[in-house]
Amino acid sequence: MKTISINLPDFIDLNEKEVKLLIASKLYEEGKLSIGEAAQLAELSKRAFIEILGSFDVSLFNYNAEELRNDVKNA
Repeated sequence: MKTISINLPDFIDLNEKEVKLLIASKLYEEGKLSIGEAAQLAELSKRAFIEILGSFDVSLFNYNAEELRNDVKNA
Protein backbone atom coordinates (compact mmCIF):
# COMPACT_ATOMS: atom_id res chain seq x y z
CA MET A 1 0.00 0.00 0.00
CA LYS A 2 1.23 3.52 -0.78
CA THR A 3 1.73 6.13 1.87
CA ILE A 4 0.98 9.70 0.88
CA SER A 5 1.64 12.74 3.03
CA ILE A 6 -0.25 15.98 2.41
CA ASN A 7 -0.26 19.32 4.15
CA LEU A 8 -3.69 20.87 4.65
CA PRO A 9 -4.25 24.50 5.56
CA ASP A 10 -5.01 25.00 9.25
CA PHE A 11 -8.52 26.24 8.50
CA ILE A 12 -9.49 22.85 7.02
CA ASP A 13 -10.73 20.96 10.04
CA LEU A 14 -10.42 17.33 8.95
CA ASN A 15 -8.84 14.46 10.78
CA GLU A 16 -7.07 11.51 9.13
CA LYS A 17 -10.17 9.29 9.21
CA GLU A 18 -12.28 11.94 7.48
CA VAL A 19 -9.65 12.41 4.76
CA LYS A 20 -9.52 8.64 4.17
CA LEU A 21 -13.30 8.55 3.91
CA LEU A 22 -13.35 11.41 1.39
CA ILE A 23 -10.67 9.78 -0.75
CA ALA A 24 -12.29 6.34 -0.54
CA SER A 25 -15.72 7.65 -1.54
CA LYS A 26 -14.30 9.60 -4.49
CA LEU A 27 -12.22 6.66 -5.73
CA TYR A 28 -15.29 4.40 -5.45
CA GLU A 29 -17.42 6.94 -7.31
CA GLU A 30 -14.85 7.05 -10.13
CA GLY A 31 -14.74 3.26 -10.32
CA LYS A 32 -11.10 3.05 -9.25
CA LEU A 33 -11.92 1.02 -6.13
CA SER A 34 -14.53 -1.65 -5.47
CA ILE A 35 -16.91 -1.16 -2.57
CA GLY A 36 -14.82 -3.55 -0.48
CA GLU A 37 -11.55 -1.84 -1.33
CA ALA A 38 -13.00 1.58 -0.58
CA ALA A 39 -14.41 0.39 2.74
CA GLN A 40 -11.01 -1.04 3.64
CA LEU A 41 -9.28 2.25 2.76
CA ALA A 42 -11.78 4.13 4.93
CA GLU A 43 -11.22 1.56 7.70
CA LEU A 44 -14.92 0.72 7.84
CA SER A 45 -17.02 -2.36 7.28
CA LYS A 46 -18.69 -2.59 3.87
CA ARG A 47 -22.07 -1.96 5.49
CA ALA A 48 -20.88 1.17 7.33
CA PHE A 49 -19.20 2.51 4.19
CA ILE A 50 -22.34 1.92 2.11
CA GLU A 51 -24.46 3.75 4.70
CA ILE A 52 -22.08 6.75 4.65
CA LEU A 53 -21.89 7.02 0.83
CA GLY A 54 -25.19 8.88 0.66
CA SER A 55 -23.86 11.70 2.82
CA PHE A 56 -21.23 12.27 0.11
CA ASP A 57 -23.86 12.19 -2.65
CA VAL A 58 -22.28 9.02 -4.02
CA SER A 59 -24.60 6.32 -5.32
CA LEU A 60 -23.98 2.72 -4.39
CA PHE A 61 -24.86 1.87 -7.99
CA ASN A 62 -22.14 3.23 -10.24
CA TYR A 63 -23.80 2.96 -13.63
CA ASN A 64 -23.41 5.49 -16.37
CA ALA A 65 -26.37 6.37 -18.61
CA GLU A 66 -25.38 3.90 -21.33
CA GLU A 67 -25.09 1.01 -18.87
CA LEU A 68 -28.53 1.84 -17.45
CA ARG A 69 -30.07 1.94 -20.95
CA ASN A 70 -28.55 -1.47 -21.73
CA ASP A 71 -29.84 -2.93 -18.47
CA VAL A 72 -33.35 -1.63 -19.13
CA LYS A 73 -33.26 -2.87 -22.73
CA ASN A 74 -32.12 -6.33 -21.63
CA ALA A 75 -34.55 -6.63 -18.71
